[in-house]
Amino acid sequence: MIRGGCVYIMTNERHTVFYAGVTSNLLKRVDEHKAKLYPSSFTAKYKCDKLVYYNFYPRIEEAISAEKQIKAGSRQKKIDLIKALNPEWKDLYTELI
Repeated sequence: MIRGGCVYIMTNERHTVFYAGVTSNLLKRVDEHKAKLYPSSFTAKYKCDKLVYYNFYPRIEEAISAEKQIKAGSRQKKIDLIKALNPEWKDLYTELI
């Protein structure tokens, strides 16, 4: 069975911190970030609870590869990626629910 995956970027209210992640269940994972399920995690510590980018891939390996590229990129590349798909920096979580 082939299982897809999703790469995503979370940010804080002022868009000063970015967190890139990968998951096979985006809605559940973003719920966990928003609820600060893991209080000592990076996203909880820096209040990254706004989903500003996501992209689905048919295979989880593709999503993992995309996440690595995003994490290796500069801050400006992350901003450009977000602006290309979400120019208003909306919290895309509402689209998922």
